[in-house]
Amino acid sequence: MPMRLIPLAAFLLAAPSLALAQDAQPDAMKGMAMKGAASPADKAFTDSMQTMMKNMMVKPTGRPDRDFVLMMMPHHQGAIDMAKVELQYGKDPQLLKLAADIVAAQEKEIAEMKDWLARNGQ
Repeated sequence: MPMRLIPLAAFLLAAPSLALAQDAQPDAMKGMAMKGAASPADKAFTDSMQTMMKNMMVKPTGRPDRDFVLMMMPHHQGAIDMAKVELQYGKDPQLLKLAADIVAAQEKEIAEMKDWLARNGQ
């Protein structure tokens, strides 16, 4: 899968949770709430989105490369967490493969970003 499609795939996997997130983080996720009972998968997606949004809130330092990495790592971790929810609860073979591919690709990129931080000072 082309790398440019991975963020789209992660978003599509997260779409059900976006509807639940407003109640938990009203300022960050306005307009994304869905009323009613939530399944375990819905709760897991919502939890992953809340964690990602919280961890992406990095105060800019004026160093765009560093800020990019510090915000992108939790973004990628959020994609991993959402993909793992799909792997746990999903049924569609195509999406299960996509989720596994997302985990592998995003983990690799997080490692690259951590290496960059180590080389360029945190």
